[in-house]
Amino acid sequence: MTHYKDYIADPLRDCAIVAHRGAWRGAPENSLAAIERAIAVGADIVELDVRKSADGELFIMHDDTLLRMAGIDRDAETFTIAELQAITLREDDGGEGRAMTDQRVPTLRQALEIIRGRIFADLDLKDRGLFSEVAACAREMNAAPYVDLKTRVMTREELDWVREQNIEGVPFMAMAKFTAEDLQETMALLSQIKPFMCEMRFDHIETITENRQLFREAKMALWTNTLNMAESGEWRDETALTDPDRIWGRLMEAGISVFQTDEPEALKAYIKARRA
Repeated sequence: MTHYKDYIADPLRDCAIVAHRGAWRGAPENSLAAIERAIAVGADIVELDVRKSADGELFIMHDDTLLRMAGIDRDAETFTIAELQAITLREDDGGEGRAMTDQRVPTLRQALEIIRGRIFADLDLKDRGLFSEVAACAREMNAAPYVDLKTRVMTREELDWVREQNIEGVPFMAMAKFTAEDLQETMALLSQIKPFMCEMRFDHIETITENRQLFREAKMALWTNTLNMAESGEWRDETALTDPDRIWGRLMEAGISVFQTDEPEALKAYIKARRA
């Protein structure tokens, strides 16, 4: 399997599919089964949320508490890793009424063991202070070429913070918002750190379309989220399921080549249909 950076930089690749919290329709989100399912449905990247247990182990869980995924209304990070691994997870994206499964809260190490050489992973740290520690874990597991770390880079202070972290060998993805009035300034800031990719939001699609050459010259791929969340604006999976040209198609035509979605199978089918 190629290096994450080389894969993203390949001008001949298809648009990359990021399975949000794993392919969770059919497996608990952020579980080992959801990672396996992301691989099985043909996602290119799996997004995983990283936290730290009370006894210092890195584990995978999105919410602050275990209420939605396990029915336990207590902060996840107050448990030891042994306690966490004794807890079973609800199916899919959890919530009341969802059945319990045999899946348990995974450690980061367990997740890296699965993804290494099989799929890339976007590690979303719930505390960016874990940057250097997570990078060290990835290096120790020989998974550094297959994962990214990310945080917002919109100010000089945020840029300087990233530079201070020891993430040697681990690809860095910036997070930024592009607006017509501030795009040049944002790109000038990012040019000092040269991220291989940027998870971005934007004011208008034209801001992205009209600056395709600028992004290309920066050798920075564009990642966007089409999740059914307020931050996605009009660009949502729920619309893409009925009118994919309007959402995924328009975004692809604007030069965006990486999509985080809760509908990886539908996006995979759409990409295949466009290629036909």
